[in-house]
Amino acid sequence: MKTLQKFGGFAALYMALAHLMGLIIFIVVLDYISITDLAQKVAINVDNQAVVFSTNLLMYVFFGFFLIVLSLALFDRLKSGAPAMMQMATAIGIIWAGSLIASGMVANAALTSVVALNAADPTQAALTWQAIEPVIDGLGNANGEILGGLMTLLVSLAGFRAGGLPKGLNILGLVVGAVGIISLAPLLTGTLGPVFGLGQIVWFVWMGIVLLRSYPGETATNELLSAA
Repeated sequence: MKTLQKFGGFAALYMALAHLMGLIIFIVVLDYISITDLAQKVAINVDNQAVVFSTNLLMYVFFGFFLIVLSLALFDRLKSGAPAMMQMATAIGIIWAGSLIASGMVANAALTSVVALNAADPTQAALTWQAIEPVIDGLGNANGEILGGLMTLLVSLAGFRAGGLPKGLNILGLVVGAVGIISLAPLLTGTLGPVFGLGQIVWFVWMGIVLLRSYPGETATNELLSAA
């Protein structure tokens, strides 16, 4: 369906923007990634509650819903040429979306609780955050981009088989997907995780433009009309 392709294109562009904004806020503005002290982590969350809450919504919760739309749009586009592969990619994409939505919801629920607890007992607030943060990170794939890597890889392989995506986009997707999968290795997560994130931003932007500008059915129809 052409309408679904358009929605998928807008979803991909939103995901690229949300991912970029999240990286800028957490890494550049708040410098949260480099902080290891629990008390400092809690202090950042308390002092920037509105910013952190909003970023979690944009980068995880809303991102997850848009990811479902993109997954369905890609399935619709590539299913005729690679049905089994796209079934796997779509299932993984929806699982990934659910994981990200859960991560954002848990993070914001924990944020509200820790902010309230910190006013009465900062030590207990730090211990609570220490207990909940690994859950948030696990759901958000901070320990390795296996779900995003697999989805990107499978979509790119299906793109080669079905011919519904530009070759360059498929090659980029293979590289980005492989990096995401390899980032699951503990010694490589910190290095390859950001590489995957930046690479997928480019992949999302390119994918969004492709979905908004073309539809496979239109190409096939035009070729038939030209031949006639």
